[in-house]
Amino acid sequence: MSPSRVLVLNSGSSSVKYQLLDMRDGSRPATGLVERIGERTSRLRHTGPAADPREQYGPIADHEAALKAVAEELTADGLGLDSPELAAIGHRVVHGGMSFTEPTVIDDAVLAEIERLIPLAPLHNPANLTGIRTARALRPDLPQVAVFDTAFHTTMPESAARYAIDPAIADRYRIRRYGFHGTSHAYVSRAAARLLGRTPQEVNVIVLHLGNGASASAVRGGRCVDTSMGLTPLEGLVMGTRSGDLDPAVIFHLARVGGMSMDEIDTLLNKRSGLFGLCGDNDMREIRRRIDEGDEAARLAFDVYVHRLKKYIGAYCAVLGRVDAVAFTAGVGENAAPVRAAAMAGLEGLGLAVDPELNAVRADEARLISPAGARVAVAVVPTDEELEIATQTYALVGTGSAPVGNNS
Repeated sequence: MSPSRVLVLNSGSSSVKYQLLDMRDGSRPATGLVERIGERTSRLRHTGPAADPREQYGPIADHEAALKAVAEELTADGLGLDSPELAAIGHRVVHGGMSFTEPTVIDDAVLAEIERLIPLAPLHNPANLTGIRTARALRPDLPQVAVFDTAFHTTMPESAARYAIDPAIADRYRIRRYGFHGTSHAYVSRAAARLLGRTPQEVNVIVLHLGNGASASAVRGGRCVDTSMGLTPLEGLVMGTRSGDLDPAVIFHLARVGGMSMDEIDTLLNKRSGLFGLCGDNDMREIRRRIDEGDEAARLAFDVYVHRLKKYIGAYCAVLGRVDAVAFTAGVGENAAPVRAAAMAGLEGLGLAVDPELNAVRADEARLISPAGARVAVAVVPTDEELEIATQTYALVGTGSAPVGNNS
């Protein structure tokens, strides 16, 4: 029997998330998280086949040490990296620019190109690279695949991807709208089609990925034609700590009149804005609690958040022309019924509405929350980026005939 398991690694700046998936039956023999890498208070939480989590505390110096610790935990469960059942390792990579439009088997040339793209994702691509290099050192004989957050959005037409600036300058500095959360948007758009009993090629879907980071996409027949994030994840919807859309001249004003440095403005817009900037909280549960207690700052933050969300829903209805489904996903999208209700309120003319009772249900599976007979289906679809990465990885290497290298 050919190998059927894929280890998915998501290496952040100070963390490594991992899941081992068996592609024969969709089971997950192991999952875990290493966090606070490089600190004395590092923690590794591992759940194996026995479903009894094990935790380690103590300093983990770097990503190499973190992945070696993960390998030891897997080995203790009989699932080590040397297992003949392991078909590949799939890596989440945040930014693939326009170089990578599909999952790609990693070789030295691919690594060099991911490194060249670091200026487009200075906080993410270096950590992704560290995880890849360490995993390759541990299993140099095993196929390793990069799955890019930006890849799903590379199908956008130039009319959606281009900013209205001098093309020569834009091309020189690779300035365009790339989009992010692509693995989630790909997974959710296909899952929404399945929920309707149709193929992805038959449906037009607006996907609303609402977490601490938030993005929207317009997906026509399985292909992204527009998305809210741009050159960076700062553009678009109001987020937990990011401002989303704003007049670019705000930056000039803060520099010239406010005397703020570029680094200070960067910190303001990425870490001290959004819901947090408006009311001091970026947790939607806490914001709703404060609203129930009559807190006006929390109410304003919620209203600004929903107003921006409605604008994008309306815009993407116009972009798509025909909408078959709107799918809410990620932490807020899956769990915050008041956000879903407020986002749909007043959009009945577009065929959009939620059934209050269905919307109030908490469940782990994909489900419809629109009234029976609604012109447009409104759905809650739990995202599964790890499964999407594993699926794309296994599709590429599962037959043993994977192409290697840049697929631009």
